[in-house]
Parts: sequence; C-alpha cells; structure tokens
Amino acid sequence: MTSNPAPPPREPQRTAESARELIELLEVLWERGRDMVSSTPVSASQLRVLYSLDREEGISLRTLGELLGSAPPSVSRMCDRLEALGFVQRLPSPVSRRQLELHLTAHGKAYLRDLRAQREEALLAVIADMSPTSRKALLRGLTGFHDAVGGGGAAASSRARTPLKDVSSA
Repeated sequence: MTSNPAPPPREPQRTAESARELIELLEVLWERGRDMVSSTPVSASQLRVLYSLDREEGISLRTLGELLGSAPPSVSRMCDRLEALGFVQRLPSPVSRRQLELHLTAHGKAYLRDLRAQREEALLAVIADMSPTSRKALLRGLTGFHDAVGGGGAAASSRARTPLKDVSSA
C-alpha cells in the first residue's frame, strides 16, 4: 500500500486558506441564487432543515434535531416557520400516534429545485470561464476533498465523518 508523501509544512495551511476563500465566494453565489428564487426569506438554518427533509423524507422532529445537532424546541420553532411559509407539513406517523412525520410540501420541493438550479447556473457560468486544465484540476481537487470528507482516506477514518450527501445534495 502506498501513501502520499508528507506535504511541506505550510502547504496544508495555504490549502485551507484557499478553501476558505473559495467557500466565502461560494456563499456570495449561493445568496445570489437564493435571492433569485424567491422573495420568501429562508435562513441558513431553515435551509438546512429543507435539505435534511429532502434527504430523509418523513423523519420525526427528534431525528431532525439529531441530524442538525439542535435542541427539540429550536427545531420545532424552525419547522413552525417553514410550515407557515408552506414549505413543510407535519403528518401523523403511521407507526405511532404520538409522533409526527415531517414532509416537504410541493412548494418546498419546488423552492429547493429552483434554488439548486439557480446555484448550478451561477457555478456553470464561473466554471465555463475556466480553462479546461483548470476545470480538470478543480474536479480532481474536489474529488479528493470529497473522498477525504466522506471516508475515502485514512484522515477521514481518524475523525468523525460528515455525511457526504450533505455536501453533494446542497
């Protein structure tokens, strides 16, 4: 088994700084996409709820709170707001009369679909301006990052893993 040689001492720091700068630029693009989709204000936390429900349709408030690492009262308030906006609906669980399931409404699904399309369009515009060599390097780098976060390397197994679908479905 071969391993990657140890990077020069400053290389990880420079890479982290570049990644942070890229994330900050993506946040600006993401906000533009969100502004173009709807005049309905959805906070970043509420958007995480929508993403979670998109992946885990029909989960309970308790499970959603565990996924988000949030206390049940705050999760319940976020769902109240999203329900008032018409993005989320609570339905009785077929398994337990005491539990409610959380579901995205057609309006919530449409919001996410439009948001993702706007964000992808913004990314495509930037990526189209890159040289083919730069696009290939970006793809290689993102694939390596994806593998490291999602369990593809030794570094990932030495720490708690973040579910990769959180990254890719956003």
